[in-house]
Amino acid sequence: MTSWTGQVAPSQVTRDWRDWVGLAARLALGFALAYAGLLKVGRLEANVAQVELFQLPLPQWALTAIGYAQPFIEIALGVMLLIGLFTRVSAALGAIAMAIFIAGIIWAWSNGLRIDCGCFTPGGELPPGEQTRYVQDIARDLAWLACGVWLWVRPRSVLALDNWLLAPAGVPAGPDDGLDDSAEAPANPDSITTN
Repeated sequence: MTSWTGQVAPSQVTRDWRDWVGLAARLALGFALAYAGLLKVGRLEANVAQVELFQLPLPQWALTAIGYAQPFIEIALGVMLLIGLFTRVSAALGAIAMAIFIAGIIWAWSNGLRIDCGCFTPGGELPPGEQTRYVQDIARDLAWLACGVWLWVRPRSVLALDNWLLAPAGVPAGPDDGLDDSAEAPANPDSITTN
């Protein structure tokens, strides 16, 4: 049974290797987002200044709004992924965030800016002689984007709150749900013919 959020009820979670990959992807992307957001919450004005350093072609009010909202959005998405709540939606938004971060880094790089992206550091302009880390930052964000895409395509995972919240009434939630993992029921039972 799949709900409007695209989540899968526990009776459909088979606990095969892909469910464990889902858990790893959830924890990796969730921790990255939550940690990055928490680092920025105590320095919101500095985060606005960091967003301005990217020299994006946006009005000042938009840059200010992004700088103030970004940490709270990252924390919310991160926590939802860590606990496995609305996994498909949270993962899709997390992947979109990573794509935006990658685009911002590429923008800064292509415009010759020499800045620290500020994801897990205070950020700022790099002093003369210090090398940019654009390639490493893009590679790191691509890995987290891949986690988000995996979870968007296959949101099932072990230890997700969705497994209990989206369980149909009367169906036990957990590995002892009585289902045989080796076979799936046919999509349309009427299509089975007997001789």
